[in-house]
Amino acid sequence: MQLVSRPQQFDVMVMPNLYGSIVSNIGAGLIGGPGIVPGANYGREFAIFEPGSRHVAKDIQGRNTANPSSLILSSVMMLRHLQLPEHADRIERAVHKTLGTDGARTPDLGGTLSTTDFTRAVIGNL
Repeated sequence: MQLVSRPQQFDVMVMPNLYGSIVSNIGAGLIGGPGIVPGANYGREFAIFEPGSRHVAKDIQGRNTANPSSLILSSVMMLRHLQLPEHADRIERAVHKTLGTDGARTPDLGGTLSTTDFTRAVIGNL
């Protein structure tokens, strides 16, 4: 309840995997949905970058309507981890321009663009 009503009070949350999945889904819902939340898991020797929400999206599977922003922004996090900030910044600006200035949206954000069309818009903004 506190995460939903006052999320600003949390800086770091540590929990088992199951609760982490639940909390990441709640967090995604607070800011727009699973399609826009990037994620990273860091270990001592390895890091994994993936969409930050554990939404399996069975309801849109194969329909070309998924929002690719979370996957693209996860790759931005990976590029920064690999110490390639110029590449990361360029891709991140393209995503933000696509969502912001251009107002391009997939159905999860109230738009009509397909996954392919949104991705093409991001590429066009590179």
